[in-house]
Amino acid sequence: MSGEEMNLRGTTGISEVFVSEKRWFFSFGSSTGTRCVCLLLELTFITAAMVQKYQSPIRVYKHPFELIMAAYERRFPTCPLIPMFVASDTVSEYKSEDEAIHVIERRCKLDIDAPRLLKKIAGVDYVYFVQKNSLNRRERTLHIEAYNETFSNRVIINEHCSYTVHPDNEDWTCFEQSASLDIKSFFGFESTVEKIAMKQYTSNIKKGKEIIEYYLKQLEEEGITFVPRWTPPVACKLESSTSHTRRPVSPAVNVPDSATKEGLNNKEILNISSSPSELTAGTPDDKLDADYIKRYLGDLTPMQESCLIRLRQWLQETHKGKIPKDEHILRFLRARDFNIDKAREILCQSLTWRKQHQVDYILDTWNPPQVLQDYYAGGWHHHDKDGRPLYVLRLGQMDTKGLVRALGEEALLRYVLSINEEGLRRCEENTKVFGRPISSWTCLVDLEGLNMRHLWRPGVKALLRIIEVVEANYPETLGRLLILRAPRVFPVLWTLVSPFIDDNTRKKFLIYAGNDYQGPGGLLDYIDKEIIPDFLGGECMCEVPEGGLVPKSLYRTAEELENEDIKLWTETIYQSASVFKGAPHEVLIQIVDASSVITWDFDVCKGDIVFNIFHSKRAPQPPKKDSLGAHSITSPGGNNVQLIDKVWQLGCDYSMVESPLICKEGESVQGSHVTRWPGFYILQWKFHSMPACAATNLPRVDDVLASLQVSSHKCKVMYYTEVIGSEDFRGSMTSLESSHSGFSQLSAATTSSSQSHSSSMISR
Repeated sequence: MSGEEMNLRGTTGISEVFVSEKRWFFSFGSSTGTRCVCLLLELTFITAAMVQKYQSPIRVYKHPFELIMAAYERRFPTCPLIPMFVASDTVSEYKSEDEAIHVIERRCKLDIDAPRLLKKIAGVDYVYFVQKNSLNRRERTLHIEAYNETFSNRVIINEHCSYTVHPDNEDWTCFEQSASLDIKSFFGFESTVEKIAMKQYTSNIKKGKEIIEYYLKQLEEEGITFVPRWTPPVACKLESSTSHTRRPVSPAVNVPDSATKEGLNNKEILNISSSPSELTAGTPDDKLDADYIKRYLGDLTPMQESCLIRLRQWLQETHKGKIPKDEHILRFLRARDFNIDKAREILCQSLTWRKQHQVDYILDTWNPPQVLQDYYAGGWHHHDKDGRPLYVLRLGQMDTKGLVRALGEEALLRYVLSINEEGLRRCEENTKVFGRPISSWTCLVDLEGLNMRHLWRPGVKALLRIIEVVEANYPETLGRLLILRAPRVFPVLWTLVSPFIDDNTRKKFLIYAGNDYQGPGGLLDYIDKEIIPDFLGGECMCEVPEGGLVPKSLYRTAEELENEDIKLWTETIYQSASVFKGAPHEVLIQIVDASSVITWDFDVCKGDIVFNIFHSKRAPQPPKKDSLGAHSITSPGGNNVQLIDKVWQLGCDYSMVESPLICKEGESVQGSHVTRWPGFYILQWKFHSMPACAATNLPRVDDVLASLQVSSHKCKVMYYTEVIGSEDFRGSMTSLESSHSGFSQLSAATTSSSQSHSSSMISR
């Protein structure tokens, strides 16, 4: 560290003073037991904006609520475990007559362990924050609010905590915590400040549980192992037995800042505390607890836990399809270094991809061709020393050219996807078997026999595409890759393949030439001797196919392979359609019985579209397929059908039964329409053009960006429609019940207001 930059830490390890060039700022906080407040103070003069949020998992104390409260109260007015926590003064206090409700506000003083000169520059000797506790003994809840008072015009810190009874065990107590940090100004060094502040906050979060456990042990040493629950006084019991109209006291909530600042009286405070609480105890179904995370997901830092919880919650609120498992969400977070925005973007893209290609059902619905079963030299083989599933691939013995000529790229890709899906399933099984989180597998690749035949260009092209798909949709699933017996031609293959492999993944590669894998640091360091395959000199019989040359009699013609690829690509209940500017895609649905229900489910894969529903008493002319060649588009499985004749007039030949629905790229839309008349209904997906700015002829920035994203004026949708009798329909019977779920960073900016003039409902 240079002379202009230094770190000055106190002996407690709690406070930190960071001096860099001509900037001074402090980071200091108390633990969860004292209500974690990571207070960041700065002396700068340029405004900026940055907000960081934290959400904890549910932490469980296996002690009754009343005993936890007795331990919690012992850390006031000061706590010896936190030397910087000098004192706390009671600002206001309220107790109900029956002592069930106790609301107390404290002003807490912190003594920063920093040089006197630095304190003088900051202009403060102590730093203050305000903490409000709302205890409801009847409901057995404690809700806490804390916010900084010092330098509140520059840094805004808010924290909310709650102690509640465990939903499944009334003798256990749950703790949950959330916080936000808003840095108003920092000379443009917001990123640096953010890292320092969040690091400091993270280091203090875990200390809260230690403090509670410290005071629990202290109580036990004093012979206090049980605290009786609150019971109503005798007078209250008599009163409640004679009065049948008296309302019970509801759980207490945190008293708003304005309540204490404006000086509310006891009666007003009681009215506030009697309102329903906004903070409720979570259940195992909708929230994660710390023990579950440690058992099934591994040791995560508090901020990593927070990222997982927040991304999971976002999916529950916005995603209408199947929610991925926690370990899968965690993989995408790890792939983007726990950057929520980046992880959310690639995860949503992957969810859309899985839905389009029905990947969730691939193990149950797809049987590999016999050629793959006979000549694909790969298979699962026990596990490595860390408990990871072990996949063995004898690439050198595999005829990649023959497999591509016999099956095509799509069949090979689908087979690799099934292998990855099986790997996810085996990771779950091994997590249960070994009693620790296992989220990735080990791959052993034997290159014995690799030669120039394997560098056949179409084969390499297929390999690169497979790598691209796997990297995008199965991140952080490869724990280790052992490449054995690499021949001289391997560097050529590696040069072609390595640019398509993520940097984090490449770090997991271990490459051995010749018989080097048999020496120190070789295979025995990662795989038990008992399960080393026989073809590598081990004693374990490996059931992986030996591969070999695919007979040329099994080769397919280029036309057959192209048709087979299209069949596989569209082998789903969804259909693919291309939408062009001036050439919408339309689907005809004939309704015989009124009150039938037309349902739809579609994904906007590319571009923005407008979704319409029309009705006509007469059938349109036979559909006209738009020539893809006219648009210079070659899209497997894509089509464009136009039904509405150009001479038809809206309101005369056909009518619009719903208001148009604008759908953004990356969105998934589900909905239904209850038909009022028999006849012909037309579902239309039309290219959406951005409206021109009315105030000026110059294009807006949004218009330019949109035009760049929708290249060649082409959109693409994957859709599925079905007609159901009204008596069999279980959804909403309102007209056009459409709901959106966003699958891209772009769509996240769309509003949650109603976009249809009828009853179109859009939920984010």
